Amino acid sequence: MLLEGKVVLVTGGGRGIGACISRVVAQHGATVAINYSASVEKSEKLAAEIEKGGGRAATFRADVRKPEEVHAMVNQVVERFERLDGVVNNAIAGRQDGKLADSSLQAYQNMFDFNCIAVLNTINAARPIMKRQGGGRIINIVSELWNMAPAGWSPYMAGKGAMVGVSRSLAVELGPENITVNMVAPGWMADEKVDTSSQSSINYGKSLPLQRHGSGDEIGNACVYLLSELASYVTGAYIPVTGGRITQTGM
Repeated sequence: MLLEGKVVLVTGGGRGIGACISRVVAQHGATVAINYSASVEKSEKLAAEIEKGGGRAATFRADVRKPEEVHAMVNQVVERFERLDGVVNNAIAGRQDGKLADSSLQAYQNMFDFNCIAVLNTINAARPIMKRQGGGRIINIVSELWNMAPAGWSPYMAGKGAMVGVSRSLAVELGPENITVNMVAPGWMADEKVDTSSQSSINYGKSLPLQRHGSGDEIGNACVYLLSELASYVTGAYIPVTGGRITQTGM
């Protein structure tokens, strides 16, 4: 119960890796504010599942690209739960891959909006609350692709690259306020959309040093560590959770 008494907001927390993060954070005692924009049914189902298991959770709608909606959401979270200790910036939507010749400028703008502007929106909304409470935790979900830089992913890379840069700079800027800013970089993780019995999943697992396809819950585990007091002296960190696929590449 590393997060008992903590309130954590997870953006895009009702589906995919976000749902895994919400679930694991709740298992460690946190009250989870599950943000969604369109996935209302999945988010409410997850909140009910967490509550049935003895945890605390509630859903909050906001398009994280819109600052006014984010500020309203954060105010609602604090009004309901009386505090906000951590934010996990995970939300993303829209096409992420694409070759340069096939990608519109809007595709790049969308990735920038989700991976940079949305991060700034949540931090701007949460910062005064965290500062008043004596500190807080920000976790930004980046990607192993930032290290690998494959062709055909430049829209996604543009957004995640901005997220990495903002995270590193804000870790320095917000450190004096005892607000830590860290990054978790997933590989291809198994969530509800992945059939781990498929040949592609099995082959992927065999290609990794740890010889298995990791689950989205393991991203949640990394977030629990960074949200907890165990990581009170950790900021600006970039933690690949990839089964060892990123080893000697530059961080």
